[in-house]
Amino acid sequence: MYNNISVTILTKNSQKYLDECLSALSDFNEIILLDNGSSDKTLEIAKKYSNVIIHKHEFIGFGPLKRLAVSYTKNSWVLSVDSDEIFSRELVDEILSLQLDENYVYTIERDNYYNKKLIKCCGWDNDVVDRLFNKNSVNFNTKQVHESLVITNNISVKKLKNKFKHYTFDSSSELLLKMDKYANLYAKEHKNQKKSSPLKALSSGVFAFFKNYILQKGFLFGYEGLLISISNANGAFYKYIKLYEENKA
Repeated sequence: MYNNISVTILTKNSQKYLDECLSALSDFNEIILLDNGSSDKTLEIAKKYSNVIIHKHEFIGFGPLKRLAVSYTKNSWVLSVDSDEIFSRELVDEILSLQLDENYVYTIERDNYYNKKLIKCCGWDNDVVDRLFNKNSVNFNTKQVHESLVITNNISVKKLKNKFKHYTFDSSSELLLKMDKYANLYAKEHKNQKKSSPLKALSSGVFAFFKNYILQKGFLFGYEGLLISISNANGAFYKYIKLYEENKA
């Protein structure tokens, strides 16, 4: 069945986990790797794999880039994977044994890690993502950030049994960089389309911290739970502050 599935991966300076990621996907005969400006060994690593086809494009937003990667695939079925995600042998075998039905999108649960520690708080647990779909009926939206598949009412969702590992962040510096990037993208995308204010930014940040640290039990996970809760609160605060500034400009 692997000849019916193409894998898509976006990369930028993704050398840390890319070798492990691609190695786990070696049974798929086509991997479309779309790179947006790597300056590390990402492309050097990718060229070692005969099933990887490299394309390059400037950053135009996560949704548009993922749609572009899908357009390069030769198969109707597409498996979307991030460069810091590692599929288990059991999950790959499960995917390859599927009797694929184009009326379904297949979802997979992922385990999220911070600095190699499994995190089961702050919304990082019970994380189920839509990943395997038929491009003739389903595709990504065009959002700059927090992109997702557009699933119409005639398409059902089926969850697979096995999970995969997601190495989200290894340090607080990586958390801060991603938070700032996503806040900027959110503000630019929603400029003059959504209202914002300093009060909305403050209330959103306070609520995000309460939700993550108290309701989603971040307080049970030591400094990692506190760090993630504060980072998410900062993300909520700054995306609305940046939007407020964009609207005023």
